[in-house]
Amino acid sequence: MIRVGLTGNIGSGKSTVAQIFSVLGAPVYHADYESKKFLTDSQIKDEVRNIFGECVFDNDEIDRKALADVVFNDESRLKQLNRILHPLVKEDYLRWCDEHRQYTYTIQEAAILIESGFYRWMDYVIVVTAPREIRTKRIMQRDSATRKQVESRMQRQFTEKELKKYAHFVIDNGGKELVIPQVLEIHRKLADING
Repeated sequence: MIRVGLTGNIGSGKSTVAQIFSVLGAPVYHADYESKKFLTDSQIKDEVRNIFGECVFDNDEIDRKALADVVFNDESRLKQLNRILHPLVKEDYLRWCDEHRQYTYTIQEAAILIESGFYRWMDYVIVVTAPREIRTKRIMQRDSATRKQVESRMQRQFTEKELKKYAHFVIDNGGKELVIPQVLEIHRKLADING
């Protein structure tokens, strides 16, 4: 089984691309979604409370928005949170891969696939790109966020130029090219590689 990492900056449309791969029959592991489930574990909640305090809690549950507000404005705090979650996500992902080993390839969709080092466990990396202004407008609309909030989040990510250095495949989701044919081409190549 081929392990494929799928990433792209905020607003690039990587979730849409992941959905297309899913329709084509590829199992997709959504790393960002899966990492959130660990925040309900009592031991993890204790660790988060010890590091970040009560300000990120609401009725003994982690308030993910409050936690995001803290970590996205402080690089060192983000690293602290990642040190808690990344080993758990890695272990969960490798177990998930084992459960899906009969497939030609699987996809791991992750916002910080490169920044976290997760790309090292991938056979191939796909980077989804779109112009910054298009991405900004998408996120402002999707999250009801201000331009300033979106730009603050964007500053925490690698640039597209940096991401492309790790890419085996690049999908342009800026509107100049249709996305589905690009995904189909990668799908065919991955199938050929495996067999």
